[in-house]
Amino acid sequence: MLEAAGVALSELADPTRLGILGLGALVGLLVGLIPGLGGLTALAVLIPFTYSMDSYSAMALLIGMAAVIPMSDVIPAIFFGVPGTVGCAATVLDGYPLAKKGQAARALGASYAASTLGGLFGALLLLVSIPVLRPLLLHLGTPELLGFCIFGLSMVAALSGGQPLRGMTAAALGLLIAMVGIESQTGIERLTFGELYLWDGVPLAPFTLGLFAVPELAALMIARSNVSEKKTSEGYSLRGQKQGFADVGRHWWLMLRCSWIGSAFGAVPGMGASVIDWIAYGHAVRTEKDTETFGTGDIRGVIASESANNAREGGALIPTIAFGVPGSASMALLLGAFQIHGLVPGPEMLTRHLDVTYLIIGSLVLGTLVGATVCVLASGYLVKLVDVRYAILLPVVIGLALIGAFVGGQRAWEDMLILVSVGLLGFAMRELNWPRAPLLLGLVLGDLVERYLFISIQIYGYEWLFRPLVMILLALAAWGLYGPLRRAIGGAARGFRLRGRSVKFGRQVWFNLVFVVIFGAALVVARDWPLQARIGPQIVLVTGLTLALFSLLVELFRGEDAPAGATDAMSRGHSAEEDGFAPGDILKRGGLYFLWLIGVIATAWAIGLLPALLVYGIAFARVEGRESWRTSLTLGLGLVMGCWVVFDLGLSIVWPRSLVGDFFPALRQALGGLV
Repeated sequence: MLEAAGVALSELADPTRLGILGLGALVGLLVGLIPGLGGLTALAVLIPFTYSMDSYSAMALLIGMAAVIPMSDVIPAIFFGVPGTVGCAATVLDGYPLAKKGQAARALGASYAASTLGGLFGALLLLVSIPVLRPLLLHLGTPELLGFCIFGLSMVAALSGGQPLRGMTAAALGLLIAMVGIESQTGIERLTFGELYLWDGVPLAPFTLGLFAVPELAALMIARSNVSEKKTSEGYSLRGQKQGFADVGRHWWLMLRCSWIGSAFGAVPGMGASVIDWIAYGHAVRTEKDTETFGTGDIRGVIASESANNAREGGALIPTIAFGVPGSASMALLLGAFQIHGLVPGPEMLTRHLDVTYLIIGSLVLGTLVGATVCVLASGYLVKLVDVRYAILLPVVIGLALIGAFVGGQRAWEDMLILVSVGLLGFAMRELNWPRAPLLLGLVLGDLVERYLFISIQIYGYEWLFRPLVMILLALAAWGLYGPLRRAIGGAARGFRLRGRSVKFGRQVWFNLVFVVIFGAALVVARDWPLQARIGPQIVLVTGLTLALFSLLVELFRGEDAPAGATDAMSRGHSAEEDGFAPGDILKRGGLYFLWLIGVIATAWAIGLLPALLVYGIAFARVEGRESWRTSLTLGLGLVMGCWVVFDLGLSIVWPRSLVGDFFPALRQALGGLV
């Protein structure tokens, strides 16, 4: 082992290899800054470039990139409320409010410190645990994996604060959406409405961007202000970041616990980044004191999610290296890179290729440190983004969101329709005080829950319920749901006693009725499916319908609205009405925002995405922001040139076809497929 470690260190210390690792870290930083792109796309792009490299250089490049993405993806999350990747969606809930309060530097400092320490913790765990965890992981079957998923779903109560019924209803809708597509056992279509696009289900990237990014950008449009309520860049120094560093030191025990959660759940195959950060965040809400400030700008929320977000990389590498079982989709691509370079996951990686394993660990550590250093040094420039006027900021972020939805989705026009439709739903949930986090959690866990449930029943019958680890996980899930549900039922009972039979119809009642109709209609449709295809959806639909009806009753007899506690705000966002805007102004400005968004998509369908962004950038800045022609033209041209360099030249993206391109193929060919 010492000899292998020495070989790995000497290979990693080679200047050329350090340069390759630095290049991977730089790519990771850029990828994390672009919403919706994610490490999966970046790995797919980089792996072909490793064909001519030796195994040491290839692993340094790929691991260096993967180690940095969970650190840089926090920048758009904190500045704009737009998660750079799905793994930092929970960071938005406290990081973005901190930026709006003029504390972006503090949030960045805390996130960098927590990410760095979490990444180092994950690397250390990977170093010491591979031989130890091998017999343990081999005993995990589908019942235990299902138990982990159910435990993850129980976090909806913690992510819903004083509105657990709303959160659980939203989670049930997420589970239902996850079951859209071709059912793998029977091959029948479920809720696809005859659309080929939905055969593979609803893509996660455009859904996440629509649920979180679109509503937050709508809030900027409604407020017509900068991201920050204070002049953040004036007098900026490292003092704010140092405060964030000190926050992590003060909450070191929380950071350590969440790093362990990120590493441990990262080692469970299928537990992706989109789940782990929510579990860590929910853990913080449950275990910390004075949690009423979570979601309104509590630094502990940033520390919890970011330490878990980066620690998961080390955890995900454990089953990938030791058993050839990818801990995430990115790790599945990494397995392909292993095969390209003659590396066989399993015992060989712990014996014959132990030096490569140690080099992977070293690359993870160095990549984390390099990423942290660059982020800290560059933050003095990055923090100025929060002072940019909304009329200049919105076209840039919306343009990146549209491209991110396209690149991270199925690379079809429907990706942008998903972005807009889910954005409308997210905006309604935001303004009506409905938590959005449980909806996303249900979506990312839905496919796993159904798959593990079917396999567990097929193999073990109902005896899977009595396996020891499963019983522990189910008990923990029940304990997590009991308290919030008891408070909700108690509040409904008090409202009924106060109001008697006097019911109150309002926006909440009508919104609840929408959920009742959705679950009821889907339940009717599911009756005609074969048993194997309908058992999972029927369980979800009956549960969701029950929750929606009970939530409807609560709203009908609610004596007064429950106080919007911290965990409400953290998972739904701060509504514009709470900021003092009249409902009429919210509808008018929000409607105008979505008209601009639909307009740029329609223009892109007609003339091409990049030309449409040019028109949109100029028109929005000139008409909405009343910017000068010089500023408007500079914005439009800069946006298009930046996207062309990054996505067309750098990533060789095949742009969506437009009507102009279809009618004039020679023009499309002459412009390199841009129309």
